[in-house]
Amino acid sequence: MQNCLDNYHTTFDSYRAMQDYHEEQAKSSKWHRCKVNDLQIAPLTQTSSLYGNLSAFAPGTSQEAVDDTAANLGLAIQADGNYYPVRMTAYKSLLDRAKIGGTALPKLSRDVLAEVLNACLHLYSAEALLLIRDEKVSAVHSGDAADYSVLPVNELLGTLQSKLDDRFKGNEFSSGYCDHAMVSASWTMPDQKEDLLGTYAKLLASQGRGTMASKLTPGIRFMTSDTGVASAKVSALLMGGQYPIHIGGCVAVDHRHQSKVSDFESALDQLFAQFGDSVAKLQKLLEIHLDYPVNAMTRICKKLSLPKKAAVEAISMYEMAYGGGPATAHDVFLAMQEIPFILKTQDTPESKLLVIEENMARALTLKWSDYDLAKGVNY
Repeated sequence: MQNCLDNYHTTFDSYRAMQDYHEEQAKSSKWHRCKVNDLQIAPLTQTSSLYGNLSAFAPGTSQEAVDDTAANLGLAIQADGNYYPVRMTAYKSLLDRAKIGGTALPKLSRDVLAEVLNACLHLYSAEALLLIRDEKVSAVHSGDAADYSVLPVNELLGTLQSKLDDRFKGNEFSSGYCDHAMVSASWTMPDQKEDLLGTYAKLLASQGRGTMASKLTPGIRFMTSDTGVASAKVSALLMGGQYPIHIGGCVAVDHRHQSKVSDFESALDQLFAQFGDSVAKLQKLLEIHLDYPVNAMTRICKKLSLPKKAAVEAISMYEMAYGGGPATAHDVFLAMQEIPFILKTQDTPESKLLVIEENMARALTLKWSDYDLAKGVNY
């Protein structure tokens, strides 16, 4: 698949491969600063004049990139004297620079949408920061460092690996993922299993779940985005099951307020202590007894806005397996882990799965008694 395509994504099975990819990407990407009112938007559809005029685009722009844009967002942007196709990932930030929004805009023809954007963009003299990557404009950020700060992915990865090597000896790279919106990677820390999961594993074993306890390994997931989707963050995971269990955010640095990679490095020093806190929250669920676990699961899935079809399937699976009797919030939280597994088997995009997992981890902080009610609820 061509890198320029909007739906391009790739995976990595080693840290070195992932780091090499992002170092090359950093070299070829361009961060272009300009005035908002200097931006010019043009329609880019198969019937627009730009479509058949490849010479109007920046050098290196391929017909594949033009065709793909015509089939997706259908807009081009002029910057530094050249046109660039606009990637779908740039749509929200482009609207932000124009200070407009609403559900009607995507329904407009591309000609009319371009006119509306130009009319609004020309009202503002603030600076914009364009990310030009893989032949397209991938983001149109604010040019004010207080609103958007560049945190290069390759530098974040290098900082994280160095910190892991220092604090979590024996860490192992598990997997990496990248698309035009988001980057993620995960590591396991097998040598820290006793320190981080010892008490929790013993409690599981005492409740007849020794097999599960023996499989679990502490891990972390790194996420970031150059297009405004996510902050640079590292979250706690439990690995070893059919799907990683996200147990909460550990540290995060927003791409704002003049943040630097050094701020991310400083935040990583909190990682060890906060991992322990996340495990403690999960462990506490073992003590929360539920009278109506199926109802509680339904209400919590609804509260967290989890995808309805997959959630209903997971609830049904739990209801069949439950069979009445005592249950804990921990039982329900584990049953909820079927949701990302179901979505994964349905080829749900990785970037969407990551957001869903993060939402699910919020269940660790909810007051479960508020959802453990006799009255049933429709999802």
